[in-house]
Amino acid sequence: MLSLTNICKTYLAGDSEVQALRSVSLRFRKSEFVSVLGPSGCGKTTLLNIIGGLDRYTDGQLSVDGIPTSEFKDRDWDSYRNHSIGFVFQSYNLIPHQTVLANVELALTLSGVSKAERRRRAEDALKKVGLGDQLKKKPNQMSGGQMQRVAIARALVNDPDILLADEPTGALDSETSVQIMEILREIAEDKLIIMVTHNPELAEKYSSRIIRLLDGSVISDSNPYSEADEAAAKESEKQRTKKEKFSKTQMSFLTALGLSTNNLMTKKGRTLLTAFAGSIGIIGIALILSLSHGINLYIDKVQEDTLSTYPITIQKETVDMASLMNAMMGAGEASVEHEEGKVYSSTLMHDLMDSMMSADVHANNLTDFRTYIESEESGFLEHTSSITYKYGVPPTIYAADTAEKLTKVNPPDLFSDMMPRAQEMQSSGGMTSLMATSGTMSIWSEMIDNEALLDEQYDVVAGRWPHAYNEVVLVIDQNNEINDVYLYALGLKDSDELTEMMQAVSKGEPFNAESTVWTYEDLLNLEFKLVLPTDSYKKQDDGTWKYMGENESYMKVIVDEAETVRVVGIIRPDPAAVATSLQGAIGYTAALTEYVINKTNDSALVKEQLANEGTDVITGLPFDDGTTKVLTEEEQAEAIRSAMAKMTSAERAAIYTASVSEMSEEDAQRTAAEQAAAMSPEQLNAVLTQAMTAQTGMDEASVAGYIASMSEDDRTMYAMAALSAAVKEQYAAETQAVLGTKSTDELSAMLDGVLSALSDADVAKQFADYMPDTVSESTYEENLTLFGYADLQKPTSILIYCDTFEAKDIVSQMIDDYNKACLNDGRDEDIINYTDYVALMMSSISTIINVISYVLIAFVSISLVVSSIMIGIITYISVLERTKEIGILRSIGASKKDISRVFNAETLIIGFTAGAIGIIVTLLLCIPANMIIETLTDIPNLAKLPTAGAVILILISTCLTMIAGLIPSRVAAKKDPVIALRTE
Repeated sequence: MLSLTNICKTYLAGDSEVQALRSVSLRFRKSEFVSVLGPSGCGKTTLLNIIGGLDRYTDGQLSVDGIPTSEFKDRDWDSYRNHSIGFVFQSYNLIPHQTVLANVELALTLSGVSKAERRRRAEDALKKVGLGDQLKKKPNQMSGGQMQRVAIARALVNDPDILLADEPTGALDSETSVQIMEILREIAEDKLIIMVTHNPELAEKYSSRIIRLLDGSVISDSNPYSEADEAAAKESEKQRTKKEKFSKTQMSFLTALGLSTNNLMTKKGRTLLTAFAGSIGIIGIALILSLSHGINLYIDKVQEDTLSTYPITIQKETVDMASLMNAMMGAGEASVEHEEGKVYSSTLMHDLMDSMMSADVHANNLTDFRTYIESEESGFLEHTSSITYKYGVPPTIYAADTAEKLTKVNPPDLFSDMMPRAQEMQSSGGMTSLMATSGTMSIWSEMIDNEALLDEQYDVVAGRWPHAYNEVVLVIDQNNEINDVYLYALGLKDSDELTEMMQAVSKGEPFNAESTVWTYEDLLNLEFKLVLPTDSYKKQDDGTWKYMGENESYMKVIVDEAETVRVVGIIRPDPAAVATSLQGAIGYTAALTEYVINKTNDSALVKEQLANEGTDVITGLPFDDGTTKVLTEEEQAEAIRSAMAKMTSAERAAIYTASVSEMSEEDAQRTAAEQAAAMSPEQLNAVLTQAMTAQTGMDEASVAGYIASMSEDDRTMYAMAALSAAVKEQYAAETQAVLGTKSTDELSAMLDGVLSALSDADVAKQFADYMPDTVSESTYEENLTLFGYADLQKPTSILIYCDTFEAKDIVSQMIDDYNKACLNDGRDEDIINYTDYVALMMSSISTIINVISYVLIAFVSISLVVSSIMIGIITYISVLERTKEIGILRSIGASKKDISRVFNAETLIIGFTAGAIGIIVTLLLCIPANMIIETLTDIPNLAKLPTAGAVILILISTCLTMIAGLIPSRVAAKKDPVIALRTE
């Protein structure tokens, strides 16, 4: 079974050699109790270590079941120790942080025995040595004899063929020693026990064979191996093979993890401090990542909201603004050398005007481009959130209540009505400017066709989003308010109140503007009337169409019978939205625009105009096509006489009065010159002062001072102009006073007389203002626009909405690619010029944030590397502390890889714990950080640690610490098990 042939073992001690064993040849039976006696240093323990595979012989041969071990590799020795050898040491060599049961199970774990089977066999082994009730105790809770019995149970649990006992009773009292020897003798009935001892009495009493060593050589053998034993051994060896005997052993990673966990739990404080130190780098990176991620999310939100407000815009016609910008900037950038000490003029105004006059106006072919972007093969729609087509046809909306007055709410005419009143009250320039600016405000706004994006930007506080063409939503602000400008324009507040406000403000008087409150139900019941542009025209008997928009009675009937538009929802900007897409108080769908266009295109007025491209259906006159005949004076006079003949007597009387009440410029200047000649300089100054005071509104003293500063010629010129104006005014007043005594018919007859008396040339000249038009002042296209006509396939502009700058850049690139294709195909007229309002707004912010984040992470990563190195050092210290445990594991068959795996598991646990602590601390720190950030910026919950980032950081921490522990684990694996077992 086990044979040693000429075994020699030589140690190097400095420059000299020490022979521990000298040509030892021994053979052992399958079952016997062998005691090895000899003085200290005679080679007993060395012999035991060589037999157990812990130490290697220098020369000779060790055979196991007839298999020579000289060709064994490390894995064969590991398997041999695990399956064939059981060690019992004098100092017990139990792993202190493992329970009794776990210590015994350890050898079975390396054998690949299942968990249930391991526990059963370990419990049986402990019961055999009388410790069946001590399974959960730790070694330090037991007596010496109990620990030795645990060691014996561990040695027996894997059912080894050989039990090696190195002075098993050396540290025990006599009584306990006898108990241990009795156990060993019982085991020797079916196993080979080789015991090293200094006690010859125990050896004589319990051993079946005693071998004595001296100076590394066998000097006696009480029961040497015989030929009969040889025959029995050969018969047994025929039934065994190396493969069956020495199957591969390997410690599972979970076992290594368990060993390391138990070890770390014995020093919780140091483990937690180490993990916390390792987590500092993780905390730094995680905080930076949280801020970076949160800022990028915020930027994405800003992008999405901003891009919904400023889409890529393609107009029907565009102007090259680049040349204008270059002209404005060129004067400052041009480098021209001038002589010092002088100031020179630049040609900025000339360059600017020249650029404006010569600016290239490009017509975009939106029809073909629309076909392109809507085609599946273009892939255009995949990168957009919405595309809106504009037709330049805003819906004409009136307030539904026409009882008191008509109120046009879109396009609003409130401010155009206010302008004359503001001027009448001699309002300040600021008030007039405000009225003019307010007139351009958009009250009704078409919503983008993306309800998901609208849901992100707005909260529906009442009702719902519109689905039909005649449904709209009312927009309120974050304070549930609607500004009074919209309220006046929508007719929700009386515009007369606005007039009173203007009057009070112009007089400097206080005005108490009362706040009005509506319930959601009140506003959800709000109705408007949709009037088509063509509804304001009425067909005349002569076949022409007359505009009736200023006829209130007519329009009231139209409005009352018009389509009703209802408010079905009230929306409010989401507090988290950075920008919103709707401008105004009412949001309507694209379906309303399409409905208005379709109904308008189907109207009789539009159909008639489309059928008569050369004739203005409003006036019945032809459009000017550039070939209209120029009338002679005779023809002009005939047209004037014919037109006046169709007028009423009152109209003809007014024309006659106006024509004779106006003095010619020549007569006025002659009369003024005559009056001036008769005046003194003082009288002329008085006339001039009076005239300028009336014109400027300045006081006479200021005007007199200004006149005194004039030259003589200037005073004469201004005085003559004032006298000429006074003469004309006096003549007109006297003439009208005389004509005022005449009846309308008399004045009409007097006009007939004048028309008859004057020549054709004089009639054409004097009454040129009354010459009837021969061609329409409008054009065919202008009329169709006036009527609200539009072709749904020919938008006037296209608005392209994207969610992110990246998507916008892709869309811009696709437009550029489309233009290149048009250029290559020779279709220059189809090239698209577009306006990108946000190209320079925020496109580089994400890149800047990312770069800053990467730089900060790089700096913080240094601390992560340093902490990993520290963990590697601590792991090395752990290797030194667990040296005996390494020896124990090797003695029961653990391979070098298994030892490395144990310490790799320890660094893995520390790394994972460090990463987890770092993430938990980061999540906790994000709470006050977000509070501070919100206080400073009003941006809530900015710092957000992404889940993927947290997982990756834990993995990085784990990997780095494992890498840092590779060297210590390799050092542990290379430790000599014999030396390791001697370490205390």
